[in-house]
Amino acid sequence: MSEFYAAVCAEHEIEINPHVLHVLEKTTGTDSVTIELRGNNRLRDVQRLDDGDVLALSKCLRSHTSWTGLDVRYNNITDEGVGHLVDLLQQDSSSLRSLDLMFNDIRGDGAEVLAKSLQCNSTLLSLRLSNNKIENRGAMQLASMLQVNSTLRELELADCDLDTQSVIAFSIVLKSNKTLRSVDVSRPLLFSHQEWAVHVAEMLAVNSSLVELHLGKMGMTDMGMERLTRGLRLNGSLRYLDLRCNRVTRDGVCHLADLLKKNRTLEVVDLSSNRIEDEGAAYLSEAVAWLGCVLRELSVRSNNIRTEGLLSLAHALKVNTTLDHVYIWGNHLEEPVFQVFRELIASGRLPPEQTDVSAYEVDGRVFLAEVFHSLRRRYYRTNSFDIDTRPTNEAAGHDSSFTPHIESQQHVPCSPAELQNLL
Repeated sequence: MSEFYAAVCAEHEIEINPHVLHVLEKTTGTDSVTIELRGNNRLRDVQRLDDGDVLALSKCLRSHTSWTGLDVRYNNITDEGVGHLVDLLQQDSSSLRSLDLMFNDIRGDGAEVLAKSLQCNSTLLSLRLSNNKIENRGAMQLASMLQVNSTLRELELADCDLDTQSVIAFSIVLKSNKTLRSVDVSRPLLFSHQEWAVHVAEMLAVNSSLVELHLGKMGMTDMGMERLTRGLRLNGSLRYLDLRCNRVTRDGVCHLADLLKKNRTLEVVDLSSNRIEDEGAAYLSEAVAWLGCVLRELSVRSNNIRTEGLLSLAHALKVNTTLDHVYIWGNHLEEPVFQVFRELIASGRLPPEQTDVSAYEVDGRVFLAEVFHSLRRRYYRTNSFDIDTRPTNEAAGHDSSFTPHIESQQHVPCSPAELQNLL
């Protein structure tokens, strides 16, 4: 493959990129190969890819069917480079299952070309576009694509400058999309911090396929949390809920705690960098200790929790038998907390690699130090997307006070302009 790449560069008068050549030389001809060409390699200096490099790479890969993934994050790829990658997606022999374009310079035009190519694509399972400024126009094209695409299972659009309109558009199309398993729309640019939550809650009430949802840096308040949990009471598939870096306080967590007592699917909750304080931690502790709680991983990092709240959480762990990942660093840690978490770790109740603190002793006194463990940011990867999902209302209960608007069963795809009019 490296020899073919060199020949393509010579034919199109493109300078050979040593980084590309090095990676292709190491690539074997085995099945299911992911070609990793990240521009932020920490072990050696690399020449970041530009659109010319992508052109040469795409022509080289067209004649090889053994590769299934392409990771080109942290490069200098623009809309022009996306056009070259689209040529790969559209060929009949394409075997591409995952495409990682995070941290490039892709704008609305590139997102539009990519979205149109995916309308009839039947191979790509994972698309990551986070930290590309595709803005509202590009996001609306991708939302429209999801109305007809029946293959894509993972879509990441964090830090893409989405606005309220596009977040609502994704909520609308996910009411009818039965394929997508993981969605990340974190850090949009919202003019309303509440309107989007209503639509996301209505989507969760009827969606039975989504297992992972990232809503970080959304400006969510307690009112938004109340709305969200109402939708989740009717949901029987979501297992990972990311709510980090929002404005949730004790009142919002109270609604979440009530949900956790009844929900039989939600396994991972990330509340990092909110402000739940001691009372919020007490609500969570009560839910964790509740018989039948299925929560397995919880992060309350940087939530202004003091000794009382952290001790209540530690005591709940002694009752609970499923929660075995707990992350608490960034709160007010004092000596009683040092002692109880040392006991939890030493007894094996809290494995050292599944928490972000480690106990040590100086002059007979116990302290906790931070260790760099955290929740897995992507819990359900592409190779885990074949898991069965349970019916929406199974073990979820029904909240008669919340009646979502349910779309007609006969779904007719809308163009981006028509979708925008619906909003």
